[in-house]
Amino acid sequence: MKELQDKLSAHKFSTPSRWREKAMERQANKEWLRYSQKIAMMMLDKMEELGITQKAVAERMGCSQQYISRVLKGSENLSIETIFKIESALGLQILQPVFAVR
Repeated sequence: MKELQDKLSAHKFSTPSRWREKAMERQANKEWLRYSQKIAMMMLDKMEELGITQKAVAERMGCSQQYISRVLKGSENLSIETIFKIESALGLQILQPVFAVR
């Protein structure tokens, strides 16, 4: 048993894993993550419909392809400005109008 523990100890990372911390964050933010994932799915569906890539969306939004990749993973905290840019770049309506014209 001691030999097995020594072998396992030899392969452990020097920095602690953040897995537990990230899992707890996801649990605490379950509602927000669900909403973020819905936006990501809307984007993916529209991108497929339009036949455009992450790079093309990034160019339309004025950001990096890497950022679009993070958004499409559904784990990026999106500002209202970013949501507006997504709506404009893809012709989507994500948020309901804040002010209704009467």
